[in-house]
Amino acid sequence: MTQRPQLSHASRPLTVTIPAVNERGEVIPTAIAGEHPLTLYVDKREIVTLMTLGAAPEALTIGWLRNQRLVTRLDEIASVQVDWEVEAVSVTTRGGLQDADQRLGSRTVTTGCGQGTVFGGLMDEIDDIRLPAQRQLSQSTLYALMDAVRHHESIYKQAGAVHGCALARATPDGACEVLMFFEDVGRHNAVDAIAGQMWLDGLDGADKIFYTTGRLTSEMVIKTAQMGIPFLVSRSGLTKMGWDIARRLGLTMIGRAQGKHYLLFSGEEYFTR
Repeated sequence: MTQRPQLSHASRPLTVTIPAVNERGEVIPTAIAGEHPLTLYVDKREIVTLMTLGAAPEALTIGWLRNQRLVTRLDEIASVQVDWEVEAVSVTTRGGLQDADQRLGSRTVTTGCGQGTVFGGLMDEIDDIRLPAQRQLSQSTLYALMDAVRHHESIYKQAGAVHGCALARATPDGACEVLMFFEDVGRHNAVDAIAGQMWLDGLDGADKIFYTTGRLTSEMVIKTAQMGIPFLVSRSGLTKMGWDIARRLGLTMIGRAQGKHYLLFSGEEYFTR
């Protein structure tokens, strides 16, 4: 049984209300998304500062370390403690970070909002990733996913200015169950929070679908594949590097997915209409 780390439970208020003036000169109380710096320390070593909504800082931290390949198993982490008074999260490991000096010495700043980072060489470990050979996603499940996400309560509906990611799976009747939904000021943070929560919940990615509101960049494709998830869906578009890597991995990538419209970009053999 995997040994779970000790966690603080330090979620921040996700929105704040401020006055805004509309086109008629009226003062309107308006909800806006929170945004907070969170500096990550591992074994007292400062690693990075993340800008975050603060919804699930412990899961975000664990997922960030997982997706940067700085830890390879949940039981390597002894504790994750968030202190918003000093805007920091302290991680204690049981044996130190994996190849820390080598990985932290090589950083690629990725595209888009949130300034995501990938340490240790963006492309180095792609060929080691193995997605499940037996898998299938149906068009009816895809439609059910888009409908479920559309009806999901979200900070975006209240305040905008955030990206959302969901982890889902097909049900036996061909519908779709959303297992978790995270939002943050950057799509990178939202995917890392899901990666961390998957570890905490002991969830395997083989039968899962990952949904994001953000662009399908190389980093999003790699992180999805690292979690062992074979299906990636977005309401947005994609980059060429993201497309190239998805085809190289055999990942099924679907973009521009809204309502009954979608574009299937890769992994056609695992998709049925």
